Amino acid sequence: MRSLKLIFVLIPFFLVSFSPKEEQLAWLGWNEGYEKAVKTDKILLVDTYTDWCGWCKRMDRDTYTNAEVIKKINQYFIPVKFNPELKDIVYKIDEQTMSGRELYAQLSQGQSTGYPTVYYIFTKKRQILLDAGYKGPKDFLKILDDAIEQSKK
Repeated sequence: MRSLKLIFVLIPFFLVSFSPKEEQLAWLGWNEGYEKAVKTDKILLVDTYTDWCGWCKRMDRDTYTNAEVIKKINQYFIPVKFNPELKDIVYKIDEQTMSGRELYAQLSQGQSTGYPTVYYIFTKKRQILLDAGYKGPKDFLKILDDAIEQSKK
């Protein structure tokens, strides 16, 4: 009888430990992410942020933790986190190297975008779409769908 009680106590423990893990985003750095996007022909999603940006932190907390957002990004995109204010990092695009500020200037194409800004890069077409500002999960999913459609054109 005692062993039967022990089994009932241990069953919930084993069920919890073997339950499937929630899907998460595997954020990459620029160099690894860019190379992977080129090889896989997926859309490079670049989340541009700074450490002091409150809206960036809110987007991390609200949007990038949403299960639908995670699923869609993992299926169609290569997600990259990019902080242009970090020093001593060399960013590469093919044979060209640059600083974070230089890469940010190239991505934003001279536009003043602020933080957060998400860039959608279609590496084969050499095309960039950008979306500046905080987006909640519902609005962000629409933008992801638009980027997916754009990639098919």
